[in-house]
Amino acid sequence: MLRLSLLLSLLLALTACTAPAATAPVTSQPTPPAPVAEQASPAKPAATPVVVNSSCTVDADCTVKNVGNCCGYYPACVNVNSATDPTGVQASCQAKGMMSVCGFAEIQSCSCVKGQCAAAGESNPLRQPMTENPAPVR
Repeated sequence: MLRLSLLLSLLLALTACTAPAATAPVTSQPTPPAPVAEQASPAKPAATPVVVNSSCTVDADCTVKNVGNCCGYYPACVNVNSATDPTGVQASCQAKGMMSVCGFAEIQSCSCVKGQCAAAGESNPLRQPMTENPAPVR
């Protein structure tokens, strides 16, 4: 008897949780399908890629600009009159299926070094030239 009452309670609980299927009203004309959202197409690379000019004769010829890379923002020391196209760089990367490492060194100022713009006072030891006799790794 106990089993029967438990089974009946379970059956009532299950049927109380189910809702009847809703029926849509019948109309004389079919409803048009919902418009499909257009996917944003990635920017297309420029037909002629921008060539970044980093030549200089004095420090005043150099400035920090976003030249872009496959990851996004990427600052570099370039000529003040140089054109840059960071969105074109990203589009080219996407078109070629390329990636790059995200992150960059913060550049405070630029200087002219041997006719090329370079970050002034580079303090990152990983970017410094190696000494002639580095200490052995143990």
